[in-house]
This record gives sequence, structure tokens and C-alpha cells, in this order.
Amino acid sequence: HPAMSTLNLSGSHPAFFILVGIPGMEKSHTWISIPVCMMYSAALLGNSVLLVTVVKERSLHEPMYIFLCMLAACDLLLSTATVPKTLSVLWSLSTQISFSGCLAQMFSIYFVFVAESAILLAMAFDRYIAICDPLRYTAILTRSVVGKVGVVALIRSFCIMFPAIFLLKRLPYCGHNVMPHTYCEHIGVARLACADISINIWYGVAAGFLSAGLDAISIAISYVLIFRCLWGLPSPRTSSKALHTCGSHLCVITMFYTPAFFSFLAHRFGQHVPQHVLISLANFYIVVPPMLNPIVYGVRTRQIREQVAHLL
Repeated sequence: HPAMSTLNLSGSHPAFFILVGIPGMEKSHTWISIPVCMMYSAALLGNSVLLVTVVKERSLHEPMYIFLCMLAACDLLLSTATVPKTLSVLWSLSTQISFSGCLAQMFSIYFVFVAESAILLAMAFDRYIAICDPLRYTAILTRSVVGKVGVVALIRSFCIMFPAIFLLKRLPYCGHNVMPHTYCEHIGVARLACADISINIWYGVAAGFLSAGLDAISIAISYVLIFRCLWGLPSPRTSSKALHTCGSHLCVITMFYTPAFFSFLAHRFGQHVPQHVLISLANFYIVVPPMLNPIVYGVRTRQIREQVAHLL
């Protein structure tokens, strides 16, 4: 009936989405929730301790630690934007999320992700100056420069991710509202639409490349320059000390970009990757790096270790 079909299209936004969790693994949801809950608790504790330590301890008010604070704040936001809802889905407490709530969650996740990528780039730049131009370090990385870097990271994130909201709002959903996921993710929401979503896919690819992609390339370049610089240092002791400070940063970068790029590409181009694998990956991605980052920095950085011990 033609009148019915136009009616279906006009009510294009569902009032809410139903999050299914991890499709095909519903029976194990309670078991899956245990490590997720533990990792989330560890992420909350680790990042909060790191923030408090750096804020309270004056000797840690250096660019490297201020960037580390920004990273910890991003990790707290990233996991808190997603994990509580994910747990309520896994525990079958509430599987509904309103349409606008879903868009807000999606925006928060990508906003924080792009900001975190910018901070990792700033940290690479910080290491580059500290190792290759140490005498001008304090002149280049002043407090105001560090502050501006933070502000620019947030503005860039906002500009890159804001259009995604409109790209999802313009799609008709024809009553499809059951999403095989534990949280709202751009392409996951777009796939429910009954229209062509190629603009969404290409916007996602372009946004990903122009933010995290370019950041990763810039980080790689800065590390090539750092290693070239270390190669020319006369004593092996200085170069091993410098490498040690880069080690934690390299660990964090690897943990941040590897699963992100894998899940990003698999979602768009990996049609034969089983869905439960993709969604399990997406869940680990929001709890594992936030949990490990403070541990990596805490264990590898003597100043932070000492101050945390002092605090406790």
C-alpha cells in the first residue's frame, strides 16, 4: 500500500535502538562481563591515581607529564562513555538506548579517540625535542604551548566528528532498530539504515585517515628522526636512557593504533570476519588501552612510581 510505505519512510528515526550485545555469544554474556568490569575498574583506578599524582606533585608539572594527564583524562572519558552501557547490556539490565543518546555516545567515543591520537602525536613531538634539541626544550614547550596543544586537539576532534551526527540523522531507518553491538558506533548505526550509506563509509575512512592516520604517520616520522639522532650520540648510556623514556610512549602508541586500525578496516572492508569477533574486539578496545596506559607509564617511569608510592 503506497500510503503505508510513505508513512514508514517519514518516521525515519527510531525512538530508540536495542543493543543486542555480542551476537551468537548471548549465553556467555555474564562471563564476558567479568573481565570487562574488572578492566574498567582497573582503568578508573589507574588513571585517577595518575591524574592525582601529577596534579599534586609540583616536580611532575613538565610537558611530558601534562600530556600524560591529558591522556589519562581521555582514557577515563573513553571507557566511561561506553563501559557502563555495555555492562548493562551484558547483564540484560537495559538494552535500550535512545536515538539521541546513541548519537551522543557515538560522538563521545570518536571525539575522545581523535583527541587522544593528537595527544600521542604531541608526546612524540615532546620526545623529539627532548632528545634532538634538549637545550631549547624549555623555550619551545612552554606551559602556554602545552595548553594550546590541548585546546587545538579538542577543536580538531570536534570539527572532524560533528558532521558524523548529521550524516546519521539524515538516513531513514524504516523501523530497523536492533543493533548487534554493545555500544553505538558510527558504521554500526549506519548499517541499520535502509538507504545508501556509502557517504558514511567514505566520510568515516576520510575522517579516520585525516586524524589518526596522519597522526600515526607523523609519529612514525618523529621516531625515525629520534632514532637517527640517538645513532649519532657519542655514549651508549645517554642513548639507552633516552630510549627508555621513548619505550613507554611506543608501547602506548602500539596499543592505541593497532586494534583501532584493525577494527576500523575490518568494520568497513572485512565482510567475512565473524561479527562476534569484531564486536569482542571493539569491546576490548575501549577497556584494554585505558587499563594498560597508566600501568605502562607507572611501571616504566621512576618519578611517577616514587610519587604514587609517596601518595599511597
